[in-house]
Amino acid sequence: MKVINIHHRIIKQPIEEIAKLFSTLSSENDRIMPTNSWPPMKLDNGLQIGSKGGHGPIKYQVIQSVPNQKIQFKFLKPEGFNGFHQFEISPIDQGTSEIKHTIDMQTSPIASIKWLFAIRWLHDALIEDGFDKVENYFLMENQYKKSEWNFWVKFLRKVMKPKKIRSKKQLL
Repeated sequence: MKVINIHHRIIKQPIEEIAKLFSTLSSENDRIMPTNSWPPMKLDNGLQIGSKGGHGPIKYQVIQSVPNQKIQFKFLKPEGFNGFHQFEISPIDQGTSEIKHTIDMQTSPIASIKWLFAIRWLHDALIEDGFDKVENYFLMENQYKKSEWNFWVKFLRKVMKPKKIRSKKQLL
């Protein structure tokens, strides 16, 4: 199945300001990934070409990096995700920029099922939460933006939540 999934948001900031946030991607001080409610992005060599890592069960490798403009990742896992995802920043005018995330991939039959019923929904919520984080960085406190998760995202997060490890006391 061919998958094209695009998220974009207009931010009333010059590209230079947005680029500062994007340069923190996968760092200890990540200003893009919403690590308060999603797994962090981890890359073994940062935003360098060839760096490998991922977030949660999604694994990828950096295949293109254009500072202050674009970072592209090739999917390594899950199996059957054949393609890439990327973040881009584009100027609209002197004080306004667009941030964009794109997935462009071909999926195997099993991967298509995973995408359609789970990963797509979780991915969409993750990206919107990340774009909220970027936008909120520049907003005043009383203008805080928070995208609402739909029922399916809430359900998937509940059933897919890792089980807590029981203490010895609970086992006895």
